[in-house]
Amino acid sequence: MRFTILALTVLTANLQAQPAALTDADVTHLLATIRPSAGEDPFATIPWQTNLWDARKLAAKDGKPLLLWEMDGHPLGCG
Repeated sequence: MRFTILALTVLTANLQAQPAALTDADVTHLLATIRPSAGEDPFATIPWQTNLWDARKLAAKDGKPLLLWEMDGHPLGCG
């Protein structure tokens, strides 16, 4: 029972604390930490085309197949 009261007290105190505002330096550090380093994301090195007709012409010229990546729904949720 004491543990429960202690846990609730700590939780309530943490909920009432105001979060510190992020500075520009904080954001820069976070982005450098989160983003993949060079060479870690081979998906980003593919020259994706957003126009199907242009992609078809380029594939025909280079003798390569097309990969059509299509999703339905909201672009942020695909649902």
